[in-house]
Amino acid sequence: MPTKIEKDAVTGTMTTGHEWDGIRELNTPLPKWWLWVFYATIVWSIGYYVLYPTLPGLNGILGWSQRAELADGMAAERERIRPMLDRIRATPVTEIRNQPDLAAFAVAGGRAAFADNCAPCHGAGGAGAKGGFPSLADDEWIWGGDPDAIQRTVAFGIRSAHPETRQSQMPRFGTDGLLTPAQISDTAEFVLSLSGRAAVPVAVERGRAIYAEQCAACHGAEGRGMAELGAPSLADQIWLYGGDKAAIEHSIQVARGGVMPAWTDRLDEATIRMLTLYVHQLGGGR
Repeated sequence: MPTKIEKDAVTGTMTTGHEWDGIRELNTPLPKWWLWVFYATIVWSIGYYVLYPTLPGLNGILGWSQRAELADGMAAERERIRPMLDRIRATPVTEIRNQPDLAAFAVAGGRAAFADNCAPCHGAGGAGAKGGFPSLADDEWIWGGDPDAIQRTVAFGIRSAHPETRQSQMPRFGTDGLLTPAQISDTAEFVLSLSGRAAVPVAVERGRAIYAEQCAACHGAEGRGMAELGAPSLADQIWLYGGDKAAIEHSIQVARGGVMPAWTDRLDEATIRMLTLYVHQLGGGR
């Protein structure tokens, strides 16, 4: 609570006029040395700003700025690597691997580009994630895993707005009434059997006939998939949206269709080729 300002009888210091629980606050002055240091830092900051201003476009009396130094350093680095980038642009991606120095440079550059552009969806190291983000490190490729196929996928994307994008569309068997719930269940049982998992034998046989009529044209008679159509294999343990029966039934019911952007309008040709080689070696290299 407020009290009158007076000199403290014990310390001889004036009070501030504030009191809490019988304790009065002293108006103790700051040490002289601390004040002089504080004033010196103000003078120093003004002088530093005049010599090295921090606002864009102002380089100060000394004519130096960290922005300009960074720009000069980046320009010098671009000039240093320009011959290698020119070689990458001039060399087919399948032949870059035959030149060890160029291949090492390309993979290193691709690793950096992947971290900046691809890792948010495909994960660090291309591990992928459930929900439509395929792994790039298992050598199983929906649209083909050779360098040319990977380069096309990177450049034009999957179901993107680019006119040359890769396109595929799984029918919505349940939503559009192409199959009944019972038929979808039987088909899921057959799909489970393709990867060697336990399934109901009678349902598997019913699902086999449905699969042959509705699914085999894209996924293949044995469920091995078809890269030409972007149809994934159903005969392994790799599942983009989950491989249990409920997830498989849902995929049949509503269909799936992830989207990957086309990078050809965002990255230059050299970066796309470096990304291609980095991704290619992640999966072991077909």
